Amino acid sequence: MLNIDIPGYGNLELENIVLDYNGTIAKDGKFISELERLISDLSKVFKIYVITADTFGTVEKNLKNLDVIIKKLVGESERDEKQQFIKEIGSKNTVAIGNGNNDSLMLSEAQLGICIVGEEGCARGALENSDIAIGNIKLALELFENPKRLIATLRY
Repeated sequence: MLNIDIPGYGNLELENIVLDYNGTIAKDGKFISELERLISDLSKVFKIYVITADTFGTVEKNLKNLDVIIKKLVGESERDEKQQFIKEIGSKNTVAIGNGNNDSLMLSEAQLGICIVGEEGCARGALENSDIAIGNIKLALELFENPKRLIATLRY
């Protein structure tokens, strides 16, 4: 768990990180391998979930060496299913990270929503429903190794 007090913003008690798969930690169904160390280190502090429709059918194979929980989407509305998942694990203790329209509701539901403005870009809905927008997933995950960056970004 990460407990961080951000002046003017509030106290965050974060236990979970929910990562969208494609467009966030994977590109075209392939896991971004440079994230392996970061995710491995963060999994010692946080419970890490990867949420995906698994369009390319690669998520389990690509993440088999990581201590993450994979949540495969099964419903018609990915946006609603992702939001509901955040509620189920506890909105108040959860960070959500994504970039697509189907991530917008989970980004707003989570205590802290982070929008990745990466190679795929980001959807306007995802950006509008986030607390932070950042240039790539590596930088986003590094925020939790260096939490003073969160203070610098979010304080009033």
